[in-house]
Amino acid sequence: MSTSTSFAALGTTALVCVGEPEALADAERILRDELALIDASCSRFRPDSELVALNADPGSPHAVSAVLFAALEVALDAARITNGILDPTIGTALRSSGYDRSFSEIAAVGPRAGDIEVVDVCGWQSIELDPSAHTVTVPEGVEIDLGATAKAFAADRAAHAIHDVTGADVLISLGGDICVAGAPPEGWPILLADDHRVSLDTPGPIVNIHGGGLATSSTTVRRWQIGDRELHHLIDPRTGTSASSPWRTVSVVASSCVAANTASSTAIILGDAAPAWLSERGLPARLVAHDGDRTYVGGWPEDPS
Repeated sequence: MSTSTSFAALGTTALVCVGEPEALADAERILRDELALIDASCSRFRPDSELVALNADPGSPHAVSAVLFAALEVALDAARITNGILDPTIGTALRSSGYDRSFSEIAAVGPRAGDIEVVDVCGWQSIELDPSAHTVTVPEGVEIDLGATAKAFAADRAAHAIHDVTGADVLISLGGDICVAGAPPEGWPILLADDHRVSLDTPGPIVNIHGGGLATSSTTVRRWQIGDRELHHLIDPRTGTSASSPWRTVSVVASSCVAANTASSTAIILGDAAPAWLSERGLPARLVAHDGDRTYVGGWPEDPS
């Protein structure tokens, strides 16, 4: 019999489910510790975070912790795999588009007033990592944002750490970025929705996953308006502003949460080219258009009538 608990973290909801109730206390402790590390290392909004210090020290090698170095490796690997579509050097573009504080603050008081400034994205190849010295060099004028990969990275780390320590089957969800460790024979049922905050008794399709990761990327929640323009958090580095996409939601299953989230976010940015891109990589996916039409890729089961 599985049991779970949830709490607010990283600007979203953290959920841990374990197959053995006696493992829940340890699982929650490990998850909280992992998320505290990620927040202190990778937040763009905490003035005392390592990432903020790194962005404020351009042009020279900057020593970072093992956690931030690993998170940057994950982000740059995602950029390489997607040929730069998922680029961590979009920080300035996000800030210029109005995403210049945590989304909870934007939702409470609204984005800043004024015109949108479209800026060039420098490109992920400009970031230099030195594994031997554990240093990172960020060029002048570049601001790194790890929002596209850090939550998924945290979900993978936490799920495997909990499984290693407790031996329990575990599911971690961070705002819909899901990682499963262990192998429950019946799988974990996942309700698919545009917003991870919906009640579990909300009508909608349910899929079962037995391992790896599942991620859903959406443009329906983290949205804001400046003037007459609707903006969202998924920046297309080719334009320097919010991606114009036919998809409101994309869900992908992959070998890890990082791999799933990389693919789901990339699919929204790619737009019409997304189904072919996902199919070429053998990734099961469900894409929902703004009008509600659904496209299924890679053997993803069609929604019940």
